[in-house]
Amino acid sequence: MNIHRGAAMPVTEKKPANSPYANPNASFSVAPMMAWTTRHCRYFHRQLTKKALLYTEMVTTGAIIHGDHARFLQYHPAEHPIALQIGGGNPSDIGQAVRIANQYGYDEINLNVGCPSDRVQKGKIGAILMAEPELVAACFHAMRDNTDAKVTIKHRLAIDDMPEDSVFHFVETVAKAGCKTFIIHARKAFLQGLDPKANRHAPPLNYELVYAVKSRFPELEIIINGGIDTLTEARDHLSRVDGVMMGRSAYQKPWVLAGVDDLLGADHRPPSRRAVIEAMLPYIRDEIAAGNHLKHIARHWMGLFHGIRGSKAFKQTLNDHMNTRNEIAVVEAALAKIEE
Repeated sequence: MNIHRGAAMPVTEKKPANSPYANPNASFSVAPMMAWTTRHCRYFHRQLTKKALLYTEMVTTGAIIHGDHARFLQYHPAEHPIALQIGGGNPSDIGQAVRIANQYGYDEINLNVGCPSDRVQKGKIGAILMAEPELVAACFHAMRDNTDAKVTIKHRLAIDDMPEDSVFHFVETVAKAGCKTFIIHARKAFLQGLDPKANRHAPPLNYELVYAVKSRFPELEIIINGGIDTLTEARDHLSRVDGVMMGRSAYQKPWVLAGVDDLLGADHRPPSRRAVIEAMLPYIRDEIAAGNHLKHIARHWMGLFHGIRGSKAFKQTLNDHMNTRNEIAVVEAALAKIEE
């Protein structure tokens, strides 16, 4: 697997003067999702959009420092622009992990201050850090001091019984440490009584509060996340904030990403869904030659043909035959089921 070591590529570029947005540098990203946004997923998504910023799954500082960091951090050069999301709450460990990550040439390094799971709470990772903005500021310092990549924070509005408007104090505190970009999941996280799945739906979204953060801190880059399902919704948000991050909809119905570059003012769109998979065939051959398996690549495509005649047969063909040796023939047979 190739590891990119070159100069970081810009995440956004200035759009033409006729851009429909107040901010000519509006951005779009696909949210980091554990077990979903793997390197195979990101390579697939890159066939759909050249402009969207793609995120890794969250990687803990411990995995980077004490584990096989190449396993967690390597990626294909075509994935740029790409961001690494780190999970950790110890500034010293974060600094060490970032120094290791530097050799991989990520365009952005992001700190997770939003995950509500019990497992990460025990390691003082994720949303539990919302209660300690000074510690998050120290973590930001440790990241910034050890990389030339862009450093960002992804967080919630608040946690548990904290008022939602405590987000203003959080952003102000971390901004004073030098952070310029905040990705705000527009809902609280309840660390007691709700599991991570419930936390994705039960706390009500409060987009207006995210807009208010942008209004109060106009000099900061504010990116909104949470419950955004369509590019129409994304366009509406981009009139109020600097960027949009889309999560599960981008994964479950990935063809939505085919319209992102047009949304951002770039002249690119894949010719068809079939062409997206056909473009991946050389990648699949390389991965199989390296000892990897089709099932780890193809599982990310299952929603690509959503709403297209033959979609069910496409998925069934892949599921039934992915364990055979002639993987390319399986992909071609699956594509033959589509009536696009």
